[in-house]
Amino acid sequence: MKKHNFSAGPCILPPEVLTGAAQAVHDFEGMGLSLIEISHRDKKFVAVMDEAMSLSLELMGLGEDYAALFLQGGASLQFAMIPYNLMSATNGHAAYLETGVWATNARKEAEAFGKVTVVASSKDSNFNHIPKDFTIPSGVDYFHCTSNNTIFGTQMHAFPKTDARMVCDMSSDIFSRSQDFASFDLIYAGAQKNMGPAGVTFVAVKKDILGKNGRKIPTMLDYTTHIKGESMFNTPPVFSVYTTLLNLRWLKNNGGISWVEARNEAKATLLYNEIDRNPLFRGSAMPEDRSRMNACFLLNDESAHQSVFDSLWKEAGVVGINGHRSVGGYRASMYNALPLESVQVLVDCMKELERRS
Repeated sequence: MKKHNFSAGPCILPPEVLTGAAQAVHDFEGMGLSLIEISHRDKKFVAVMDEAMSLSLELMGLGEDYAALFLQGGASLQFAMIPYNLMSATNGHAAYLETGVWATNARKEAEAFGKVTVVASSKDSNFNHIPKDFTIPSGVDYFHCTSNNTIFGTQMHAFPKTDARMVCDMSSDIFSRSQDFASFDLIYAGAQKNMGPAGVTFVAVKKDILGKNGRKIPTMLDYTTHIKGESMFNTPPVFSVYTTLLNLRWLKNNGGISWVEARNEAKATLLYNEIDRNPLFRGSAMPEDRSRMNACFLLNDESAHQSVFDSLWKEAGVVGINGHRSVGGYRASMYNALPLESVQVLVDCMKELERRS
């Protein structure tokens, strides 16, 4: 039976990417050796890293004033690396928008380095919306936001205009929609949500913002270390980088971000239309802030319908839609590689539950 993978992360990947990655584990580039047993200094893997860095910037329309990095430690390590590199050593001050668990965790890390102002928070409503009309203080070292919130199913559909440096955690919606990437000074993302397998973290940073905060930074936490080392100051996670490259090639060969944006919009529209139409379900996020990547929804009467609905989607081959404990219900993650067909299967299960009720 075909499986329809709505997992929130690690994410679904295109079949051809999985095939290519599996082949490389057995025999990389006709070398008679596995990708995971050759030196990362081998010219063939160096070419992989160079292409991954170049292609990621190309897809986002970013120029040579940006550096692309493939690092380790997950997006969570970036919560500390960002203030280390961007917050002033004297009178450091950053502004954070608090829209979910990961935004909160990022803010908490930054508080170890200087003053942090939370410009707005939706915590009181269990993060069911994105705050609007907030003010970013003048003179802050940077403003930090999280573009998409996997747990709560909300997404920023607009970003503030500010003179402050813009930093954004795009872990769960990077490369999923067109936007002005050059309006951000630093973008970071754990690959496992929409980009590749777990084990590598992507960073795009404007080079001229670095080295100016007067802070002594540990070598491995200094972005300039990794820029000079071309993402290979230490041994990189070769399998994760290579598989991410295959995914970036897949995206480019199919038409790039504009192509996948239309695909993602169609999937989200199909599912949210059914959530709103079907009297047995309701969405948990405010409609204007709904995420195209992670649709969170609830049964109006769990005691009456949960067991039947769970049986229906499991029998249909749907996996990974259990909601996070913070919200409950269901969460359908519709990352780039998920086909429209899979969303239709889930919608058909919802319709069948209504028919049986």
